[in-house]
Amino acid sequence: MVVAGSGRGHLAQKGGRVSFATLILHNVTVKKLRLALTALAVAIGVLAVVSLGVVTHSLETSDLALLKTGQADFTIAQKGVADLLSSSIDARSLARIRAVAGVAGVTGVLIGTERLNAANPQFLQIGIDPADLAAFGVTVVAGRPFAASATDELMLGWRAAENLGLHAGDTLRVGDRTYRIAGIYSTGQALGDTGAMFPLAWFQTYQRQPSQYTLLFVVITPGAQVTAVQARIDRDFPQLVTVRTLQQFGRADRSLSLILAADKGATVLALVIGAIVVMSAMTMSFIERTREFGVLSAIGWTRRRVAAMIMSEALLIGLIGTAAGLALSVLAVLAVQQLPALAGILHPVYTADIFGRALYTAAAMVLLGGLVPAIRAALARPLEALRHE
Repeated sequence: MVVAGSGRGHLAQKGGRVSFATLILHNVTVKKLRLALTALAVAIGVLAVVSLGVVTHSLETSDLALLKTGQADFTIAQKGVADLLSSSIDARSLARIRAVAGVAGVTGVLIGTERLNAANPQFLQIGIDPADLAAFGVTVVAGRPFAASATDELMLGWRAAENLGLHAGDTLRVGDRTYRIAGIYSTGQALGDTGAMFPLAWFQTYQRQPSQYTLLFVVITPGAQVTAVQARIDRDFPQLVTVRTLQQFGRADRSLSLILAADKGATVLALVIGAIVVMSAMTMSFIERTREFGVLSAIGWTRRRVAAMIMSEALLIGLIGTAAGLALSVLAVLAVQQLPALAGILHPVYTADIFGRALYTAAAMVLLGGLVPAIRAALARPLEALRHE
């Protein structure tokens, strides 16, 4: 299909004919600065959506992996802490929870992090009683478990052992102390296998948190309903919260809840700002090309075809902005990954859902932004448009 050419209010190439796609490309690129600024607005929106989406998804995955390190039906944490590792549960609460109807067993662990080296700035440390290792889902794959009263022994996750090139019987310096690696363990969870386990009694002393636990991992009795046991504990222990699904996780970790809220807010804000910028650019283009629309109508273009041209131009701008935004988001996530607070914790995962949200947001920006100018162009009266200067 061929149509009359287009330019700034006049037909391009005297007497020439160009394809519809070529016409759209010409109209978009004829004002390069406007194209760059409009595409940049879309790119920034896509950048915000993808970057925050990747960060929140990665943090969710890491935190959920921490909750699922033990083989349990659900996990218990202190309610409303700033982050999961700030949770603190005393030994008295653990004993009371063991007596709750439907609870078969409870494993309490104390969790901390320590800078091991530049490659492991947030090295995971888990304090656990060796008697609870089997219930916690720990398999000793080499060496032996540490002694309950040991102060200079630890077990190393098999992934950490591979990364550090260490074996059972070797030594490892953590913080200001050197430990002998009694054994190598596996939990079946990537995060748990990249850290180390210490005797609970010693680790509580070392962390200056006597009789304290970070998380409790609960196993229910056969035949009991998980939700019923959770509800019972939530009711009887208002300072604690049970977590089994990712949706429940926000009750235990306020920082992640805030990040998730910021992610949703950024998507809405990006959509609104992007749509306004696109609408402004397309409206300005409409005003400058009013006479052109009159000519197109006079030579037989239908209103639908005129509107389709405007929307196609907006979609092309959106496509350019989306491509730029995706490239910028990868660079932004790489920069955020190097921040000291997130080094070793943030492991970016680019899922189809995140890219889908970016495409949906960009499409919504250009569709909403181009709709009004497209309608105005389609409804322009040929004679009035031709008189426009």
